[in-house]
Amino acid sequence: MLYLHDVWVNWFEGEENGYNVCHFHEWRKEDSVELLDQVPLLFVESVLFHYIENDLQELPAKLLEDVFQKSYIRKNHERIQQDYCFIVTDGQGILAVDTIGYNIPIRKSRLIPRQEQLVYDMVENHEVEKYDFNGVNNKEYHILSPSPDMMKGLTRKERQLKQLLFMALDQLKTTKNTAEIRYWYTEWNPVSYEMIQCMDFHEVWEQLYSELKSGWTEKHEELCEHIIKGQPFFEKLWDMEQQPKVN
Repeated sequence: MLYLHDVWVNWFEGEENGYNVCHFHEWRKEDSVELLDQVPLLFVESVLFHYIENDLQELPAKLLEDVFQKSYIRKNHERIQQDYCFIVTDGQGILAVDTIGYNIPIRKSRLIPRQEQLVYDMVENHEVEKYDFNGVNNKEYHILSPSPDMMKGLTRKERQLKQLLFMALDQLKTTKNTAEIRYWYTEWNPVSYEMIQCMDFHEVWEQLYSELKSGWTEKHEELCEHIIKGQPFFEKLWDMEQQPKVN
């Protein structure tokens, strides 16, 4: 088995979508970075890599067996054994994974560029390890788990705010308040005011969502800021993204 040593990781916990596991250039000063003293490296098929990267489902039993207690984390000069921690690659993408004792990839991290290159060099002349698993190939995305296409090209802050806007929009859907949804769509698209007044709740909500799905602009950010006002939980998430970020 291949091993890496002295690997810096920045764990993102409970993320089912790979776009929320930030690459090194998006790491922040306040992120909790840890040092893996030793960690096994697995070279797997792309279908399994994407399954691990973009889901929170059961890992293959044989994979867990192969990596069991073969990794160590270094904390305060202590070397602490981990049950199921490993680095996985398909030769195109790389991910560090820690199940924190479960059988699903609870924590995920990218690597720093120098160590990514080392991984690619290490697997270059190795054969892919094949694992049997019951992977679901057609993952269903929805407003609280947007498709990667909706997040393509966005920065970490923009992705976080877009997901916050979608959370607020999803909450609006549950209220079924026609006057309120008409108000927010008019804020977004004032030239359509007259048409909006003739639409029912469902039509307005669907139209607003369809127009918000693509990209991220200052207009998106302004709507997000206004729509979450007076909701403490959403306001806290907003404030977290407005703090100056230092990599």
